[in-house]
Amino acid sequence: MGKKSDGKVLAQNKKASHDYFIEDTYEAGMVLTGTEIKSIRNGRVNIGDAFATIRNGEIHIHNMHISPFEQGNRNNPLDPTRTRKLLLHKEQIRKLLGLSKQDGYAIVPLKIYIRNGYAKLLLGLGKGKRQYDKRADAAKKDAQRDIQRALREKQKIAR
Repeated sequence: MGKKSDGKVLAQNKKASHDYFIEDTYEAGMVLTGTEIKSIRNGRVNIGDAFATIRNGEIHIHNMHISPFEQGNRNNPLDPTRTRKLLLHKEQIRKLLGLSKQDGYAIVPLKIYIRNGYAKLLLGLGKGKRQYDKRADAAKKDAQRDIQRALREKQKIAR
């Protein structure tokens, strides 16, 4: 059921892959005002501290910072980190609710992008990593980087 983004990525949560094992992804629409979508298109959005919750059968995102639009009007929201409603199918929300109730799981925003003129948010169902998992991932990345560096140097010498 995981979906990948086709559009231009405007914001990405790199910390999410460091803190969570992402098991499944969902593409959600967002309920925004006109000036908020203009700010998002300009890339003035941050999802580093954002998280999603499910209440009353609806899913909401908290702490997503959308900077106010400079040429905005009186409809510019006063609070850039206000809670925003996300648009998903009921079956997807029920599935996310059941899975996120399990211990150690969270609904994490991964990236924001534009698809067919609409701003979309890629949500991930993540299981929290422990400290030793993070250290193992860092060691694996360092080993890959060393291997790539050695291969590049060997190719330079061979020329």
